[in-house]
Amino acid sequence: MSGDKPVVFDKNTVITVFGASGDLAKKKTFPALFGLFREGYLDPSTKIFGYARSNLSVDELKERITPHLKKPNGAADDRKVDQFFKMLDYVAGAYDQDDGYSKLKQQIEEFEAERGVKESHRLFYFALPPGVFLDVAKQIKKVVYAEDGVTRVIVEKPFGHDLESARALQNNLAPLFKEEEIFRIDHYLGKELVKNILPLRFGNKLLYSSWNRQRIQNIQISFKEAFGTEGRGGYFDNIGIIRDVMQNHMLQVLTLLTMERPVSFEAEAVRDEKVKVLKSMAPIDHNNILIGQYGKSEDGTKPSYLDDKTVDPNSKCITFAAMAFNIQNERWDGVPIVMRAGKALNESKVEIRIQYRGAESGVFADIPNNELVIRIQPNEAVYMKSNAKVPGLSNETQVTELDLTYSTRYKDFWIPEAYEALIRDTLLGDHSNFVRDDELDVSWSLFTPLLNYLESPEGPKPEIYPYGSRGPKGLVDYMKKNDYRYTEQSYTWPVTSANPKK
Repeated sequence: MSGDKPVVFDKNTVITVFGASGDLAKKKTFPALFGLFREGYLDPSTKIFGYARSNLSVDELKERITPHLKKPNGAADDRKVDQFFKMLDYVAGAYDQDDGYSKLKQQIEEFEAERGVKESHRLFYFALPPGVFLDVAKQIKKVVYAEDGVTRVIVEKPFGHDLESARALQNNLAPLFKEEEIFRIDHYLGKELVKNILPLRFGNKLLYSSWNRQRIQNIQISFKEAFGTEGRGGYFDNIGIIRDVMQNHMLQVLTLLTMERPVSFEAEAVRDEKVKVLKSMAPIDHNNILIGQYGKSEDGTKPSYLDDKTVDPNSKCITFAAMAFNIQNERWDGVPIVMRAGKALNESKVEIRIQYRGAESGVFADIPNNELVIRIQPNEAVYMKSNAKVPGLSNETQVTELDLTYSTRYKDFWIPEAYEALIRDTLLGDHSNFVRDDELDVSWSLFTPLLNYLESPEGPKPEIYPYGSRGPKGLVDYMKKNDYRYTEQSYTWPVTSANPKK
């Protein structure tokens, strides 16, 4: 069961996935296209081309994709896979030369002529490393751009390495494509619980009326991974946790949590408010950060970051960071909003934790603070940690929860994967959940001074924390410094198949 009825897109849409032989395409892009087709959101008349430098046959491409296709309906979905693969073709070619694009153009035009297409609808997906973005963009504009019709391009992160490189990328893309043709994809904006932030905030008077500095004491946005770089340290060493998830995924979540109510849910109205709140942020305080790098596990079974042979043995790469943001406006001034993210921690989890202010005096002055928790992954849930009297004759209280767990409440609903949701938005031309050029510029303006400070020779050395721990030893004190109140009362999130222990 789906939350709404399938929307049939323009018939005879042509989708081209550049980088079709790579991991991103086979694990995310093609499975997302199949998921949309399986659920009736991608018209069977659609034509899908894979494009890469690898000299593959269509059958070889299908073999690479097949293990990653989700088939919740068993044999019925096997039939859907066969139908989906009839829509697929492959073109091999260089990214910076005309030959492959000329072949692609010929096949697209033959398809459109056969179907009697008068206005082309072409989508180009860049499942590519940033180093070839510009080459591919130039060739698309030169050879396969839809002069009569609609062209859209999806660009994967990273959108630059810092402010200067982000601006250079934008300046190079701007002459080739209009802003409304560019969809900068941040897959976190397609996650169900992230898309639910605005309805939760603005659609519930109870929450909306308390969503301010008078009622909220602290906001945490946490990103935890229970694994390290696992041999990919050479890639991660040039990026670090701040660029990897904080400047993009987590900042997007922060803007949705803190923006003002838009005048409508049209794309530009939403994105205008996100830019406004970004512009209200004070510079990140270099004295109010906590950084770390994981070492060996305490039992010695898990390696340190520097044990990765692809990593510089003297690397200062940050694998854990916590930082506080201060939004200087009437709603949020003085409320610490803390992002924390790390690798090789005790669990894998992404969540938002909004801690409300406690009672200032009286009989309940020492009672635990209420917390609204939005678990983005795994096991999507929204729950409120609240206080209730323990059954019996005493007045003792206990922390319990008001719980919306998606796996139990929405058992019969299809909840789309993030990439499925965002590709659907692109095909509809909806920019609401994509990053606009000025938003990107402001976000890099916020983070680049911090990155320059951390990566300078005089920058601080990250604290070593054990693989499998909660992070650096100073984390609890850091959170207390930023107004997070820990409770002495024990609390355990219910243990069921849907809800693993908190």
